[in-house]
Amino acid sequence: MPLWKQLLFSLVVIAAGFVLWARFFPGAPEILARWGLEWVAPGGGQQGEAGGAGGDGPGREAAAVVTAPISTATINDRLVAIGTSRALNSVSVMPFSAGRLTEIAVESGAHVSAGDVIARIDSDAEEIALDRARIALEDASARLERVKALRTTNTVTAVQLTEAELAVSNARLAVRDAELTLERRSILAPISGIVGIIPVSVGNHVTTQTVIATIDDRSRIVVDFWVPERFAGMVSVGQPVSAAAVARPDDGYAGVVSAVDSRIESRSRTLQVQASIDNARDLLRAGMAFQIEMHFPGDTYPAVDPLAVQWGADGAFVWLIEDGVARRVGVRIVQRNTDSILVSGELGTAGQVVTEGIHAVREGAPVRLVGGEAGQAPTAAVTGS
Repeated sequence: MPLWKQLLFSLVVIAAGFVLWARFFPGAPEILARWGLEWVAPGGGQQGEAGGAGGDGPGREAAAVVTAPISTATINDRLVAIGTSRALNSVSVMPFSAGRLTEIAVESGAHVSAGDVIARIDSDAEEIALDRARIALEDASARLERVKALRTTNTVTAVQLTEAELAVSNARLAVRDAELTLERRSILAPISGIVGIIPVSVGNHVTTQTVIATIDDRSRIVVDFWVPERFAGMVSVGQPVSAAAVARPDDGYAGVVSAVDSRIESRSRTLQVQASIDNARDLLRAGMAFQIEMHFPGDTYPAVDPLAVQWGADGAFVWLIEDGVARRVGVRIVQRNTDSILVSGELGTAGQVVTEGIHAVREGAPVRLVGGEAGQAPTAAVTGS
């Protein structure tokens, strides 16, 4: 094929593509108008004939459009998160020393107070050691009395008297040490709460790493949950929460935020929060899954029909109808929903936006609502040449 035919074919293809772009691209009329080529846009020539040069004269025909009202919607006003519960206080009780269990004084599920005996370990050797320490104390005390009597006659020196007094003090410490060792053969509850399943039996040999029992203080339940970082500045200690056990969603519980972490977890971009729930009826257990719900003031934005949002060279925009005249307003999309799009822009909350017939709408031109009356172009549009 000769070169001139190739060039001619290329020009035809380019011209056809330009016409298709001008006809179907939503932002094409505005771009052509800025270039002074608005006559290329579909309907541009007819509008020019009806309204004079440029198509903005008083005789310009109003474009027929379908509109939808601008509503409002609030986001970031509600948080729902899943968390795991734990007891207000939970302790795994282990003995201070190794030995053979001789007694278990409680049963699983029993309520104990701090200081109650849970179990005992064989203590024969410790009792003997205590008796020996007491005998040594009695001997040291008697010797001190003799030394004091002899001191009055200068039979013993002051140094010997001091040594006798020191021996008595050491003997008293030895008695206290033996008493403490004997007391620790009895395993006591460190907190008040409910005893869990006891994993050992009488006769078992236990060490300092053996768990004798677990005690949970279930007077309140603490739920750990994580919130997205956009809520980080909204959550504070003492804020009310609503909680429902995932296994029993119909039972609701009220609680408060008891603790908020000081930093955002960098990998998940979430903030750890703890909520405290009263459990006076003892219906809740540690390890349960809870759905936590919190409410906030939120952020309110204009909501428009998805068909109203168009795209141009400078981003998204909508056609806002004011007094029957179209005005192009740039917007920023905040959130897309199934039936609306939340946007940020100078729209107000009581206007109308064009959803159908957008291809015929021009900046400052009057429009005719389907089923309504035509608007009037503003003065700036009428005085055009």
